Amino acid sequence: MLPSSKMFTRIVFVLTCCLALASVHSTPLQDFCVADPNSKGTAFVVNGLACKDSKLVVAEEFHLTGLHLTGNTSNPFGFKATPVTVAQLPGLNALGISMVRLDFAPWGLNPPHTHPRASEMLTVLEGTLEVGFITSNPENQLFKKVLNKGDVFVFPMGLIHFQRNVGYGNAVAVGALNSESPGVITIANSVFGSNPSIPTDVLAKAFQVDQNVIFQPLAKF
Repeated sequence: MLPSSKMFTRIVFVLTCCLALASVHSTPLQDFCVADPNSKGTAFVVNGLACKDSKLVVAEEFHLTGLHLTGNTSNPFGFKATPVTVAQLPGLNALGISMVRLDFAPWGLNPPHTHPRASEMLTVLEGTLEVGFITSNPENQLFKKVLNKGDVFVFPMGLIHFQRNVGYGNAVAVGALNSESPGVITIANSVFGSNPSIPTDVLAKAFQVDQNVIFQPLAKF
């Protein structure tokens, strides 16, 4: 059955709005929108941070140093992430890009986590990394690969993924993300370190273990 004239008009209107929103998202309406943290909470913001007055912007707000420095991996994971997001570099605001340096001690681990607002493209600069991501329910399929220097691997947006150094020396990688604020949700931290805590009986039933078993990971986070 063909749609009525009124229904057809509504469909065209919705499609037009979607195309317009997509066009606005992909086509900048100004040269830049340097983040102005001082206006946070005082200005109307749809997504991200308010723009600083372009007349007050300086070159330093597009510049960051120190990414050549090795991250401190002296921690239980043997891993350090050094992010370059809008929080560190205000000039990234509204540009939809960010990056992160990843340092791994031998057998260091970037534990399972997700980026709720970005996909990630990882490039190994030094060492050998075992990486992988898991698809959504019900398949929960693991895609895993061992990467060497110069190799690239992509983690789709929102999917749980990890990286582990499987070499005998330090490893370094750089991740590129398609959001200036990709976010990070580390699974163990979120489940066992939430504030307030998830009830232990809920966790015990979710993981199908005795409730006493849950207290051990809770104590660590």
